[in-house]
Amino acid sequence: MESINDYMPLSNDWNKERLQILKQQFPDWFTSEGNLNIDEVKKAVNPDTVNETERYEFRWFGKSQAKRNAFTPSNATLVYDEARSVNPENSENLIIEGENLEVLKLLSGSYREKIKCIYIDPPYNTGKDFVYSDNFTQDKKGYWEDAEVIENGVKIDTNAETDGRYHSNWLNMMYSRLLIARQLLREDGVIFISIDDNEIHHLGKLCNEVFGEENFVANFIWKSRQNKDNRTVTGASIDHEYIICYSKNNESKALKGSERKVEQYTNPDLDPRGDWASGNMVGILPENLRPNCHYDLINPNTRINYGKPKMGWRYDMKTMSRLIDEDRILWPNSIEGRPRRKVFLNELSDSFTGFSSIIGENIFTRDGTKEVDDLFSYKAFDFPKPPSLIEELISQVTGENDTILDFFAGSGSTGQAVLELNKDNEKRKFILIQIPEVIDTKSEAYNDGYKKISDITIERNKRVVTKIENEKAEKARKKEGELQLNEVAEQFENYTNQKSNLGFKVFKLQKSNFPRVEFAPDPELSDAENLALLKKYIADKESQLVNAFNKEELMTEILLKNNFSLNYKTTVQTQFTKNEIILAFDDEKETLICLDVSIDLDTVEYFKTNTEQKFICLERALDTTKKYNLKHYLGDKFNAF
Repeated sequence: MESINDYMPLSNDWNKERLQILKQQFPDWFTSEGNLNIDEVKKAVNPDTVNETERYEFRWFGKSQAKRNAFTPSNATLVYDEARSVNPENSENLIIEGENLEVLKLLSGSYREKIKCIYIDPPYNTGKDFVYSDNFTQDKKGYWEDAEVIENGVKIDTNAETDGRYHSNWLNMMYSRLLIARQLLREDGVIFISIDDNEIHHLGKLCNEVFGEENFVANFIWKSRQNKDNRTVTGASIDHEYIICYSKNNESKALKGSERKVEQYTNPDLDPRGDWASGNMVGILPENLRPNCHYDLINPNTRINYGKPKMGWRYDMKTMSRLIDEDRILWPNSIEGRPRRKVFLNELSDSFTGFSSIIGENIFTRDGTKEVDDLFSYKAFDFPKPPSLIEELISQVTGENDTILDFFAGSGSTGQAVLELNKDNEKRKFILIQIPEVIDTKSEAYNDGYKKISDITIERNKRVVTKIENEKAEKARKKEGELQLNEVAEQFENYTNQKSNLGFKVFKLQKSNFPRVEFAPDPELSDAENLALLKKYIADKESQLVNAFNKEELMTEILLKNNFSLNYKTTVQTQFTKNEIILAFDDEKETLICLDVSIDLDTVEYFKTNTEQKFICLERALDTTKKYNLKHYLGDKFNAF
């Protein structure tokens, strides 16, 4: 049965999909009318009673609404900004300017389970200003006024501790965005979230709920401050931040680990078993927890008794006796020494060790600031994360061609980190999302013409691209004098191929091209009557749609709502003479699309015999007969938008 939503240009309705999955898996939970019987769900949780039972859960004010906000579909669109894009024909990187929850919804169809790594540095809840109103609507004036807009930017909201919902406001902002972000992660995907002490504990509980407690990987600690802060009220200098990490699915190893330093393995005693390194044998548990590992260890040859460490030994007596018999113990000459064991290189299971939870050695916040200062020649952004820190994280989980998402992009450190990692001729891709938040009007960046943070995001990565291109060109020039002519040509070709990784396309969040999204159903009328009104509204308001709007923008909106990536390509199909029909395609799908105001009969005849191709056109371009024929011959491959 048709409904109003069938005529709306909406992103994926995740609530509808989740309900359909429930109905498929648990049909007995639904009434004969198809409605979910909540009592049946409660019985499945607790078969003894349908009464709500007490249980451990993480609750806060506004949580339910935040979840509804996450899964409510979007009817906005994204518009390509060619003027601010850099090398767009050679790059699949994306920078998107817009409110990130709405943008994530728009990407949720095209990029579902496509993202290998998410890194975000969300606004810390410091009791000062923080961003994001989740009341985005097509009434642009209403939305932007609610968010306190200044010109084209967004003035951020306040979150004072006196509000009474200090933690709730921040959690609501994060909850809705993480719910959608999880949909975008691949099954082997990983998310990293930078955070400080103010919300680390709440964020852990939140991530347990969104990603599952069993998918927790680690709380990484980063020593972000090099020098101590002597201005603190408490007397404690907070020199660290956290990066909390979760995987999408704990069945796969989340992190690669650190490459083992094999140079430390040698064979000074010519042991026939090969190179070895000494390993610790001290235990980690007190005697009351592991008594069988607390005993005196005696060298059987010298009879020196080395006693037992406070935490005992790593092995019980039986295992230790075996190691002694196999001549794997390194005995100190002095009783004050500590016995260790031989670890043989050829017996190691892999060439990697665990990735330390203490990260970013000798990388500090001031390094991130210097990176931006050097690019702009002045202080353009406060406290950006150092790209080298983000490189360290994303290199743990990504490889060539993987996609990294950052939906709190800030100055664009994640984009720079990906571009720098790709210097080795890899082709990782990034998607950055940044709200057009206005910057301080007294700042140097504002006086230099940058009015919004998203302007800095774009400009910074533009300058990074230029910097890397110059470095590569200089490297090629230095080699040129050392190479033969054919080798010079080969080097130039390699440089050209490497250059294809450098650049990005810019998109902006914008009101839908379709006036129908402003249609408001009359609550006094039936669904059928409202549907008839909507059809008339579409016919009246969209009669000049193609003439009044940019065709490329219209095509992007239609393809995005049909789950095409923003890197789709198009070619005109010359076999059609009565309509302009274009083949649109990305890495996974393709469709023919026509945005003409009328579909010719010859075009309809073509699809009667070419039923294997998908076809999209405008609803108003068809009369009843043409629409019936296309639907009859193409079935689900036909979509009238």
